Amino acid sequence: MTATLPTDALATARASARGARRRRSPIDPAPATPWLFLAPFLLLFGTFVLLPAALGVWISLHDWDYTFPNHPFVGLENYQALIDPSSTASGPFWESMRATGIFTLASVPLLLVIPLLVAMMMKARFPGRNFLRAVYFAPFVLGVAVVSVLWRYLLDTNIGLVNHYLGLVGLPDATAWLTSLPWAWVALVGVTVWWTLGFNAVIYLAALQDIPAELYEAAHVDGASAWQRFWAVTFPGLKPVLMFVVVNTLILSANMFGQSYLMTEGGPGRSTRTAIYLIADTGLSSFQMGSAAAMSYILTVCLMILSAAIFWLFRDRDARRTGKKVRR
Repeated sequence: MTATLPTDALATARASARGARRRRSPIDPAPATPWLFLAPFLLLFGTFVLLPAALGVWISLHDWDYTFPNHPFVGLENYQALIDPSSTASGPFWESMRATGIFTLASVPLLLVIPLLVAMMMKARFPGRNFLRAVYFAPFVLGVAVVSVLWRYLLDTNIGLVNHYLGLVGLPDATAWLTSLPWAWVALVGVTVWWTLGFNAVIYLAALQDIPAELYEAAHVDGASAWQRFWAVTFPGLKPVLMFVVVNTLILSANMFGQSYLMTEGGPGRSTRTAIYLIADTGLSSFQMGSAAAMSYILTVCLMILSAAIFWLFRDRDARRTGKKVRR
């Protein structure tokens, strides 16, 4: 015979169980709790990003010379002066944008391919692998001033070690690396690649280590060559980080300033004076902060357009096909 509890006792037991479960369940956070955790970041982001950006837009709408107390409002005149070919500000600005484009087009492909080759080499197992990783990443920890001054002496036409050792092997030993074209661009791009490739190589290496080894084994069993394994296994495995590497490298290259300022001083002539170089010179040396702010926002818009195009190109093909089906 099965014993049954009275109705009152059963109700009491159920209430006790519900109370126990209620006590064991975590306390629901208050609606303001997530914002309290985000508050430090939001405060710093608003103070050092949003507020300066808004102030920059405000300055670009004024004839802003910080050596004078008054800053008259001029509206979009600073932007119009940069777009109008007859303006004295337009020529130097677009010349600097051209220099920025040359440096970006020359450096970005190298900073995408060479670090990948280095990362694939560092992924292999061989004696001294950790030492090699440290050697490739070590230059990245140096500041731009240290790197630029060091290479300025190494590439000096008369006393530089580069020309000296080129002469020892029978090559031309009087190349003006920093004062003639195209050698000034070769020097700037080469030094930048040597200095910064370690960062991209580390990112690539982390992504390569996340690719399952079973995929390579299966491709090898199927008879795939090394080149086929790269395109079928390695490249798809790198896609999650490749977009970040491309966008980050593009933005950093477009903001190159220190190497040009310290190594070539914008020369020969103004051929290596990049947009950031001109913005700094216009705002800090010529005291034309309004024009400099307008230049910076035109450069920002250009970078935003390029970044958006890269995001679009890296969209997943399956997602694009799904989107087309949904629209149909």
